[in-house]
Amino acid sequence: MTHTSTILIVDDEPSARDTLEGLLFREDYELAFASSGPEALKRAAELTPDVILLDVMMPGMDGFEVCKRLRADPLVAQVPVILVTALDDRDSRLRGIEAGADDFVSKPYDRAELRARVRTITQLNRYRRLLQEQAKFEWVVEQADDGYLIVSEDDQVLYANPQARLCFGLPSLDSAPPPASGVESTLGTFLELARQQYACEPQEAWTTWPALSDDGVQSPRYLVRPKSSTAAEFWLHIDAIEMVSHTGRTHLVRARDVTASVVNRLNVWTFQGLVNHKLRTPLTMTVGYMDILAEDLKDRLDAETFAFFVRLHDNVSDLEDRVLGILKYMDAPDRVEADTGSCSPAEIPALVAEINISLEIESLSVVYDLADQLEKTCVPISRRAMELILWELLQNAKKFHPQGLPAVEVKVSETTGGVRLQVRDDGLTLSPEQLLKLWTPYYQAESGFSGQVPGMGLGLPMVAALVWRVGGTCMAHNRQGEPGIVVELNLPLEEQDGGS
Repeated sequence: MTHTSTILIVDDEPSARDTLEGLLFREDYELAFASSGPEALKRAAELTPDVILLDVMMPGMDGFEVCKRLRADPLVAQVPVILVTALDDRDSRLRGIEAGADDFVSKPYDRAELRARVRTITQLNRYRRLLQEQAKFEWVVEQADDGYLIVSEDDQVLYANPQARLCFGLPSLDSAPPPASGVESTLGTFLELARQQYACEPQEAWTTWPALSDDGVQSPRYLVRPKSSTAAEFWLHIDAIEMVSHTGRTHLVRARDVTASVVNRLNVWTFQGLVNHKLRTPLTMTVGYMDILAEDLKDRLDAETFAFFVRLHDNVSDLEDRVLGILKYMDAPDRVEADTGSCSPAEIPALVAEINISLEIESLSVVYDLADQLEKTCVPISRRAMELILWELLQNAKKFHPQGLPAVEVKVSETTGGVRLQVRDDGLTLSPEQLLKLWTPYYQAESGFSGQVPGMGLGLPMVAALVWRVGGTCMAHNRQGEPGIVVELNLPLEEQDGGS
């Protein structure tokens, strides 16, 4: 964006103001005027001009006094002042320097000299302001809790504040100003630094880095360092905005630590999901069985015994309503501990069968295709977390099937360095945009995960977070030539003592 310099012309003679306006109006300046010393001080405070052309010989408050007062005002003390004077003696110039003047122009004007002096002063003042703003920016980001980086148009890291250097393992420097235009950064590209230590998730969102996605929306981007035997998981939420300056196009990148928010939200979802599943299913089944018994026992029991049974039935139904109400509005406390542990792939068929007791998917098959040696290994996700993942995937297959009668296949197989879990259904076919955003948690810094993707809910993003946190990947694609989708999770093997 082009900056238009503002020039304040101060002279008590209208003809002198008109003359200066005639000399400068073609130079694309924003011109303002004052006819006295007090008016000049007022206008300077209002405008903070880029330069003040100040006549010395004015009645009342002369130019020397105005210049002194300008220099005493912190708001305008740095504004350059050019004294316009017919006095050409040495004493007048010394007095002007003592008052704080930056330059002098003598009457009558040399037009070329006047324009050159004004142009030079405005440019110098603009650079001074840029340096001041840069100093303010550097001070703010040097103290910030978030990591800030400046990357060039070709993704070279030009600057990183202390927090960013800590997040990306960069050496600490006493001073790290951006290199001059055309000088290659020694830090490498941002993506190179990120991929050395983190997994870029969701992977599709990083294909356009650092630009927006193809639909013009910046999809949330995360850098995830999976938990290990020696370190906890670590999540960074990455934002980038484009900046345009005289040195070219750059991007300001913010790296915000959202580990606590992600872990807390996962804990809440895990806790609620388990309570929901563990309590809702037996209660619903109990009430259902009692409904059947009520019809069968009505003519078999005496009136008193049947009345007792009815009261029991009503109390159980009331208990169901109360528990379901609690589950609906429950907000688990943040002190819920993180889910830890591991799970053997061999347990997956049994978990699927257990879940299907509640979901009652009529056409459900499990294909287990793992080598014997892998059956003795584990993936770094606890059994209860695996149960929640399977519950979410199977429930979605039923919930989003047009008739609610899906044919579902769960396949467990080997992949490079780990285990692949696939859930295949014959329900809806998703658009490319839906597939792209299927796993996106949509983290909001002010309020945590919203997860409100229309028609998808919070479950799938939480499945993704559980998988990403251990170094796994998530993907989904439509089935070829038939309706439905295939959800695929690739999970690493748990680290063993002495190595992976």
